[in-house]
Amino acid sequence: MNEHSIKEVSVPDADLNDGEFMLGKPAIVCRWRLSNKTLPLENRHLRALGARHTSTRRVQKELVAWAKQHIEWTLGDGAAANPDGVLMMIVDTEGRAAMSVGPYEELEDTRLAALCARADLARREAEEVGVAPEALWLASEGTLIREGAPGMVPAGAVSLVTDLAKTMGIHIKYVDDLLEKVQGRRIDFDEAFLVSDEHGVVPASDYPGPEGRRFSEGYERLLERAKKK
Repeated sequence: MNEHSIKEVSVPDADLNDGEFMLGKPAIVCRWRLSNKTLPLENRHLRALGARHTSTRRVQKELVAWAKQHIEWTLGDGAAANPDGVLMMIVDTEGRAAMSVGPYEELEDTRLAALCARADLARREAEEVGVAPEALWLASEGTLIREGAPGMVPAGAVSLVTDLAKTMGIHIKYVDDLLEKVQGRRIDFDEAFLVSDEHGVVPASDYPGPEGRRFSEGYERLLERAKKK
C-alpha cells in the first residue's frame, strides 16, 4: 500500500498517548474495489461498515462519518497510481482506523473449490466482526441460493446483487451451512459464483452459467460507468 495515502483517526474514547496515533492490532479489514479513482459502491460499503464490530465494541457512527469524509481525501492523495485499485480500511481493536490505496490483483484460481475456501474465510470473519466481505452464491433452475438469513446485514457487493436479483424478479433462497452442503455434494445446483467487495462477481470456472455471467457483466458495467465520469 502507498504509505503516503494513509489517513488516521481516533474515535472519541480511543486511548492515545500525548496525541500521537499508532494503529494497534487490526480487528476489521475492508477491501473495496475502485474505478477511475472513485468508489462505486461507497454508500453500500459504509452501511456495511456501520454493521461491523470488534470484540469490544460496534463500529461507531463517528468512525463511519470519518470514513465517508476521508474516502475522498484518500482517493485524491493515493489513487493516482492505482485509479482502478483497491481502497483498504483497517480498524484496530481500540476503534482507531487507517485508510490507504493499493493495486488490484485479479483472482488466479476461480475454480469452485477456491471460491468455497474464500467464502469460508469470509464466513469466519463474519462470526468475529458481523459482516462477511465475500459470499458464495449458487443458481439452480431460476433460483439463486446463498448462505445465511434474510435479516443479515450484507457486504456492499452482496447487497448490490441482492437488490439486482429482486429487481429482476429472481427468487433468493437462504440456506444454512451452504458451504458444507456444496463441499459434501449435498445440494443440487447448476452454477456457482463468488460475490466480493474486492473482486465483484466471479463465476466459478468449473461451474459457469448465465446467472453468474449476467451479474458479473452488470457489475463490470457499473465500473465502466464510473470510468466515463
